[in-house]
Amino acid sequence: MRFLNIMRAKLRFGPSVSRAAVLGVALVMAAVGSGKAHEVLPTIIQLSTEADTVRLEMRMNAEAYVAGINLDGLENTNNSDRSDTYDELRALEPDVFADRIREAWPRIAEGIVLASDQGDIALSLDTIEASEVGNVELARPSRVIVTGALPDATQTLLLSWPEGHGTLALRHVGVENGYADYLEGGETSDPITLQGGQAATGWQAFAQYIPVGFDHILPKGLDHILFVLGLFFLSARLGPLLWQVSAFTLAHTVTLALGAIGAVTVSPAIVEPLIAASIAFIAIENIFARGLTRWRPAVVFAFGLLHGLGFASVLQEFGLPQSQFIPALIGFNVGVELGQLTVIALAFLAVGAWFRDKPWYRPVIAIPVSVVIACIGLYWAVERTFL
Repeated sequence: MRFLNIMRAKLRFGPSVSRAAVLGVALVMAAVGSGKAHEVLPTIIQLSTEADTVRLEMRMNAEAYVAGINLDGLENTNNSDRSDTYDELRALEPDVFADRIREAWPRIAEGIVLASDQGDIALSLDTIEASEVGNVELARPSRVIVTGALPDATQTLLLSWPEGHGTLALRHVGVENGYADYLEGGETSDPITLQGGQAATGWQAFAQYIPVGFDHILPKGLDHILFVLGLFFLSARLGPLLWQVSAFTLAHTVTLALGAIGAVTVSPAIVEPLIAASIAFIAIENIFARGLTRWRPAVVFAFGLLHGLGFASVLQEFGLPQSQFIPALIGFNVGVELGQLTVIALAFLAVGAWFRDKPWYRPVIAIPVSVVIACIGLYWAVERTFL
């Protein structure tokens, strides 16, 4: 009955209202265009040396490389014309998939060049460990180790990362204050000193991790985008939005820090369905609540704790430099906040600035958009729990 009343209001107010409603729903659907399930993960390389041997231990989304997907600038593997092959590889048993990696390795390794100040280093494939098949909708990391002979008198190393290989998080481990940086396809590292001592300064680490946090919201943080949009569509007034965003920010900052230092660890199998449920809950409450309730900030705070654990899992993927842990953590959090504020600003510019004072804003825009968000959240909750 409520839906029929909304539709009657929509028809009564005319085509301009219809366009506004379509714009609001389109805002949400644009966010949904790139789902988390097929998100591209960065490759992480831990570089270490011992005596006359250099070792590169890679944690990589090997299905994308075996499928021949160009990862440069790619946010979602569904956007590749090789996505079907990628999905098929996900379902292979570990030993079978390890064989596929081994077969494709000469092609994958082409362009991965490790050079010393004494000349290029020939790298040999040493170990391949493919993860067990879990939820085929989620990327599974594979562990690949390559080694090479370190020339005598070597002082520095350079790593070149091939075009098409996407983002690389490079870490020099086993030394004090080792080199750490991010490379994109086609880039080469700075000279890496074998003795270490190249860790970024506090300000450098802070600045380096701001885009990492921002990128986790826009464009990759679909869960968090929908949650923030759910906060936005509760009320057209600024006050309720500030209360909610403040509670959410405080909460996820707490669990982000605790998760980053390893004080709190919760399995993604638990966190991810609960995050989806939080999106649905907030959106459903928007449908029935006409403004900020007394319990809403507390509920948002509780859900913010969950989302903070999700943010912490991203930092575990990239790793924080131990020598500049606090500046990097703060930089990541600042990036997250900038991403959230950007989502709110875009939503305001798309619908809030034009329609929030209209008498039909809530029944024609806020409620239908919240229904869409709730349906997506409920679907994800079921998918991540049972499928």
